[in-house]
Amino acid sequence: MSVQSDPAELIAQVEARGRRYETACGDGALVWRNWGSGAPLLLAHGAGGSWLHWIRNIDALAEDYSVWAVDLPGYGESALPAEENHRTISSALANGLVELVGSRLPLDLVGFSFGGVALGHLAMHYPELVRRLVLVDTGGLDTPRSHPDLRGMRGLDAAARVEVNRHNLLQLMLYAEESVDDLALYIQARVGTQARLNPIDLVLPDKLLKILPKLSLPVDCIWGELDQPHPNPPAQEAVLRRFFPKMDFRVIEGAGHWVMYERPEAFHAALRGILGNSCKAA
Repeated sequence: MSVQSDPAELIAQVEARGRRYETACGDGALVWRNWGSGAPLLLAHGAGGSWLHWIRNIDALAEDYSVWAVDLPGYGESALPAEENHRTISSALANGLVELVGSRLPLDLVGFSFGGVALGHLAMHYPELVRRLVLVDTGGLDTPRSHPDLRGMRGLDAAARVEVNRHNLLQLMLYAEESVDDLALYIQARVGTQARLNPIDLVLPDKLLKILPKLSLPVDCIWGELDQPHPNPPAQEAVLRRFFPKMDFRVIEGAGHWVMYERPEAFHAALRGILGNSCKAA
């Protein structure tokens, strides 16, 4: 998918090619979007994000899979969970999957950053719904973290806000300056205003690490070579391989944390290599 001059129009076009659904969540709705008609594949975004974290991946993956992208509770258009804990979040996701995907379960899960932690808990609480979990640049492993120089926007005019967004994206999400295009800036600004769930206590320091021994399904990983929030892919791999010695751990060269945005073609190849033929059946 090429980046057009009007990010809002591009997003509207991608959204129009799919279908939007709502299931119960807290006092409101959990919002899902679906594209394609292959076997189901669930994508979960990172902290402070929404389905837009996958904007450069949806069309390509929908050629083979039935892609489900959810706004996690408290993000995007989804309501906050009834309680801000993983069991409640997992329950909302599980109920939605049963309602929307139904007889086509179990399915493969792909979780980016906080989304990987959330889907890990879903797989623990509802193993019958899940075939495979793919973690993408995921925290909660009690590994060393960087401390990015993130800047606030209070009191800034529009031009200054764009530059702060650019700075923050390079500190946290993307590695190369040329990756911070108009679409990335637009998404960063949009999802930031929608985020209402604080993920810190749901991730740090070891909320994923603690549940890894309880996962009885295949777990694989995709990592950006130059990820800044969770740096040093070999160190991350070493922790995960203690629990999943046969794990497929793939590193995308030249990519930062938001690996599927910065290097989409390489990400798609890695994901297809991990999933193999498991998502090819109609």
